[in-house]
Amino acid sequence: MITIGRKDRIDLPELQLFDIKAKIDTGAYGCALHCHQMDVVRKGGKDVLSFKVLDPTHPEYEDKEFFVENYRGKLVRNSGGEAEHRYTIKTSMVIFNKKRIVEFSLTDRKKMKHPVLLGRKFLTKRFLVDVQLKDLSFDLKKSLI
Repeated sequence: MITIGRKDRIDLPELQLFDIKAKIDTGAYGCALHCHQMDVVRKGGKDVLSFKVLDPTHPEYEDKEFFVENYRGKLVRNSGGEAEHRYTIKTSMVIFNKKRIVEFSLTDRKKMKHPVLLGRKFLTKRFLVDVQLKDLSFDLKKSLI
């Protein structure tokens, strides 16, 4: 297994986001991505999920709207323990120079320090978490450039 720290940086190439801050959270089950203006709309005769990644307060924000056909809605317990409806999408994520398909719940993380949260579902059987460390994947990426 690969050792990962309490936070790192990831790439989401399908969303054109690179070096995005991610919190590693063994207390969370799934992964979450900070989005806003999420809505199901009709496009090309199909229901698609429309959303914008990040928000205008983030330097990486580009006000680009994404549309995906493959999404689903589900109930997720938020950090306060309350159940809330969220949309989820699957997209590719690069960490430690490996591309993986990851399911993210889309939620407003504007008040959080990190726009991405990586939970146990992704971490299990892949990573050992050392809370004293950070940015191990990001540092590896920089050393290869």
